[in-house]
Amino acid sequence: MNDTAVAEGPERVKKPDWLRVKLPTGESYRKVREIVSEHKLHTICQSGNCPNMGECWGAGTATFMILGNVCTRSCGFCSVATGRPDAVDPFEPARVARSVELMGVKHCVITSVDRDDLKDGGSDIWARTIRAIRRRTPALPWKP
Repeated sequence: MNDTAVAEGPERVKKPDWLRVKLPTGESYRKVREIVSEHKLHTICQSGNCPNMGECWGAGTATFMILGNVCTRSCGFCSVATGRPDAVDPFEPARVARSVELMGVKHCVITSVDRDDLKDGGSDIWARTIRAIRRRTPALPWKP
């Protein structure tokens, strides 16, 4: 073999633009990040390692995850931590509602971890969160 010969491998193919994740930046992203942090909230965006977080937060919105960030189940498709969750935070509904108000969104999305450890599965916190959001932002359309 010639010393100057270089082994050639398959030609590298450029990934399409739609497959690339953009780094989170911008004023809207910063505002959402600060609101979530200041109000000690959880989002599925963070807990689920969502690759689209920069896009959503950059648009000024986030999907709130109530009842903590530790799930009692272990679904193979999910990145949320599994284990024994902390006690339910009775002040979480008010913090979520205030955050929705501060974000000024046209709609909000709420999800939660599974709480098999709770007798009601967390339904009380769900109901209190929805009522708190509706009180703080009555113009927000309601779609169950």
